[in-house]
Amino acid sequence: MPFNIGLSGLNAAQADLQTTGNNVSNSGTTGFKRSRAEFGDVFAQSFGGISQTAIGSGTRLQAVTQQFSQGRTEFTENGLDLAINGEGFFALNDQGSTVYSRAGEFQVNRDGFLVNNQGQELQGYPPQDPNSADPDFNTGQLEDIRLQSGEAPPRATTSVEALLNLRSDAEEPSAAPFDLNDPDTYNFSTSLTLYDSVGTSRDANIYFVKGANDLEWTAHVGVDGQEYDSFDLTFDGSGSLDDVQPDPAEVTVPSADLGNGADDLVFEMDFGETTQYGGDFAVNDLNQDGFASGRLTGVDIDESGVAFARFTNGQSTVLGQVAMANFTNPQGLEQVGDNNWAETFSAGEPVFAAPGTGNLGTIQSGALEASNVDIAQELVNLITAQRNFQANAQTISTADQVTQTIINIR
Repeated sequence: MPFNIGLSGLNAAQADLQTTGNNVSNSGTTGFKRSRAEFGDVFAQSFGGISQTAIGSGTRLQAVTQQFSQGRTEFTENGLDLAINGEGFFALNDQGSTVYSRAGEFQVNRDGFLVNNQGQELQGYPPQDPNSADPDFNTGQLEDIRLQSGEAPPRATTSVEALLNLRSDAEEPSAAPFDLNDPDTYNFSTSLTLYDSVGTSRDANIYFVKGANDLEWTAHVGVDGQEYDSFDLTFDGSGSLDDVQPDPAEVTVPSADLGNGADDLVFEMDFGETTQYGGDFAVNDLNQDGFASGRLTGVDIDESGVAFARFTNGQSTVLGQVAMANFTNPQGLEQVGDNNWAETFSAGEPVFAAPGTGNLGTIQSGALEASNVDIAQELVNLITAQRNFQANAQTISTADQVTQTIINIR
């Protein structure tokens, strides 16, 4: 009997050593969670036996449980590296099945998908409107996140906002009529760049001519050196804009004048915040809503998991939102290697949601979660397991000596 008890102790110490050794070997593995060997005593008692005098039968390994404490965050220079701060797992598409991971070492494969080192695609929610500044996501549908590799399409200018101040003491030009090539026929001018439907830039100018009435101005709009429309601006006695005619203040540049096959360039002028004060002529704000086509320059992922593609034209497109999963009992997950876990009955059903919602953690871009292995603690565990092994070996040795003594009795 002592041999079996000692042997069970040796097996337990060996399991403890293996568990600790596995922790140590993975101390540099991204997203790794240390394990702990847990043991229970073996107590065999026959029916009708006396419990007060029963002796245990040794020990056995009950479970090797994973410890899901947070690993430290290590910052990198790769914007596609993702670290989870808090609870939850990345959901990965592994050839049709879903696995889960805390390792956020992602890259772009040849097809434009975000994948890890095993080629498993990162799962997320698709945007309902990729061009919206504040997009909503289809949280009822999981799909692989894919980068847009082509050029971002251009957008034609549809609106020009002019916030200026026209000097109230300006005088009507002595020359007449207005000629955009003759500075003597207008008081002030400003310029900006517009874009047609194929993304070609167009030089636009706005010329301001003081009228005979102290409260009236005329704004002439020219595109690529040719005048197209003019508008009469009327101010009140406090210097605020009172009326614009015609209304709406719309400018049309025919497709034939553009000469590149683009559609008619039609945009509306907004002079609503223009003033006539006693100060100098000033352009406080002058902007338009068009832009040229753009090439992909990079991808940003914010703490809520929203992935944006950035382009050379200053625009960004929403690619999707990283989905995260959590379980009622994460310790019940099955380790399948390569930093991945698979769901099991004991872990419970996965619950998917956006990062930062519910009990899910947030995402840190440009960082990785390191292993939560504490090397100092593991070294102490190695010493303890070694001593346990030696002590159990001594139990067997002592039992052998007792047996030999009995055999030698004559």
